[in-house]
Amino acid sequence: MKNKVDLSLLALLCALAGLLGWVIVSSMREHVVEAGDSAPSFNITTDEGKQISPSHFGGRVLVLNFWATWCEPCVEETPALNQFARQTASSGVVVLGVSVDRNQKLYDQFRRRFQVAFQTYRDPDMSISADFGTYKYPETYIIDRSGKVVRKVISNYNWMDPEMIHFVESL
Repeated sequence: MKNKVDLSLLALLCALAGLLGWVIVSSMREHVVEAGDSAPSFNITTDEGKQISPSHFGGRVLVLNFWATWCEPCVEETPALNQFARQTASSGVVVLGVSVDRNQKLYDQFRRRFQVAFQTYRDPDMSISADFGTYKYPETYIIDRSGKVVRKVISNYNWMDPEMIHFVESL
């Protein structure tokens, strides 16, 4: 009888140790937001003075672009993203660029140089990009009116691609 109790306790201890190990490993993994996920919540005031959060952009489609001045693909992407923001604004699309730059002066110079046509925010501690699991730049999330990520674009993209314009405007 004692052997059965000992074996049962040993089995229980092994199961609990396995469960504890799984919980620890699961909690250590970074969450990476993908298409189909709900967008993490954030609340910012853009450089233009606008409040933007999933509940403040008025049920419009949000194109959330993470970028940096030192990122060559980001530099290449900016003119097309500017055009895209201008063209889709009348369709109720909000383009928000979140820069992970730490240097305010370089950030301001970049915005002036490219005459950035969309809302921007500097997030030097990378808290918003961390919430999305973003570590490659540029990285863009298209978030529908209900707050779901419907598409994720990694690296620079030609935002004037007619297929993309049609896709975003159809949301």
